[in-house]
Amino acid sequence: MGGMRLVKGFKVSALVALAVPAILALTAITTLADASPANTGLPGDPAKGATLFAQNCTSCHGVNLEGTIGPALNPIEKIPGVPNSLDPNFLIQIITAGRKHQSGDPKTADMPAKGGNPSLTDQDVRDLAAYIIQQNNAGSPALSPGELAKRTILWVFIGIAAMVFVTFLLAQYNMRWIARRAAARRR
Repeated sequence: MGGMRLVKGFKVSALVALAVPAILALTAITTLADASPANTGLPGDPAKGATLFAQNCTSCHGVNLEGTIGPALNPIEKIPGVPNSLDPNFLIQIITAGRKHQSGDPKTADMPAKGGNPSLTDQDVRDLAAYIIQQNNAGSPALSPGELAKRTILWVFIGIAAMVFVTFLLAQYNMRWIARRAAARRR
């Protein structure tokens, strides 16, 4: 009878030992499959934006986005009253409509609409915004909210699975210890 429990316990342990890594692997594969490089969260094409920036923006913002007449764009200078200067909608709005100098702004020059080039299309403006965002995030690109949530869920699941597995192993050990003590008392 005792041999039967050992075999049954071994099967359960083996099942748990195989199931936990399998579930973790499937979760990781699913997370990595969903993290396609095409979904960068950028409003446009940063490569096209780099070309447009070189043609239209360097006289005010510098070749390396360091700022000259206009403010530095890498790292982007904070504007009072604007919570996130790298918000794509904010950048697109500023590039499209321009901005009059306001007290507290880093530089004194006004930003003309479309940098003074009315031939820039809406797509050109999105490409410029994408280039500015990419340059500011070049060291460590920001994760999209969905990707951040997936990675958080993955690591929480790994932690919970590890705790369940350790608890299972400790319970198995404890039950064997209790059985040995009971057998020793009967002798």
